[in-house]
Amino acid sequence: MSGIAIGEMRERVTLQSPSRTPDGAGGAEVTWTSGATVWAKVEDRGGSERLAGERLAAGTKLRLTIRYRSGITTEMRVLWNARVLNIRAVGNPDGRKRFLVLDCEEET
Repeated sequence: MSGIAIGEMRERVTLQSPSRTPDGAGGAEVTWTSGATVWAKVEDRGGSERLAGERLAAGTKLRLTIRYRSGITTEMRVLWNARVLNIRAVGNPDGRKRFLVLDCEEET
C-alpha cells in the first residue's frame, strides 16, 4: 500500500454518520449526517447476488482508499457520485496511519 500515489485519489466522496432518533414504538429512525468530503481512489471489486426476503438483491463491491482519518467505523457510509456505499470493513494497511482502505458495498 505504500506505493499509492496521491494523484490516484481522483474522486470526491462524502463520509456520513448515522443519527438515531427514538420513534416512540421502541425502535429508532435513522438519519444521515454528512461529515468530511475527501479525495479517494475508488476501485471496483466485483459484485454479488443474494436472496433478501423473497427477492434477489444485487450488490456492487468497491474499495476506497483515502488519507488516514480517525473515527471511521462500519456504522458509517459513503456518498460517491449520488451512490450510497455501506462501509463493510476499515483497514490501515501498513499500520503507519497514512491511508485507510474502506471495503464498501452498494446495494441495488
